[in-house]
Amino acid sequence: MNAAPNKADMALADLTELSAQIEAAVIASPEGEAEASTLADPAGRALARAAAELVREAGDRAVGVEAATGQGSFFAVCDGERLVAAVTGRGAPSGLVLYDLRTCLRRLAETPKPEPPKKRAPRKPKERDEAA
Repeated sequence: MNAAPNKADMALADLTELSAQIEAAVIASPEGEAEASTLADPAGRALARAAAELVREAGDRAVGVEAATGQGSFFAVCDGERLVAAVTGRGAPSGLVLYDLRTCLRRLAETPKPEPPKKRAPRKPKERDEAA
C-alpha cells in the first residue's frame, strides 16, 4: 500500500463517507494483495486476504458475499480486477452495503476520458531579412 493518496485511497474515503455503517474497508486484488485500506498494517493486509478467500469460496456466480456474526458483518464484492470488502456493526442493511461496495468498484473502473489535444494557433510566417 502506498503512502501517497491514490485513486483507491480516494475511493475508500468516498465509500466510508457515503456509507456510515462501514467501520473498516479495503481494496485489493482478487488474490488478496491490499491496494488501499482504512486499517493500518498488518490488519489491512489480513482483511484483504480474508476477503479474497471469501470471494474465492463463494465462486464466480456470487454477486456479493456477506458473513455475519453476533457482533457485525463482513461484506465483499469483486469485479474480476479488484475486490472491495468492508466490516460493519450489527444490523447494517446488507443490500445497501453491497450496493455501496459495487458503486466503489464501478468508480474505480472508470477511466477518465483523455483531454482532447489543444489546438495551436497558426504560426506567423517568419519575416525575412530583405537587406541580406
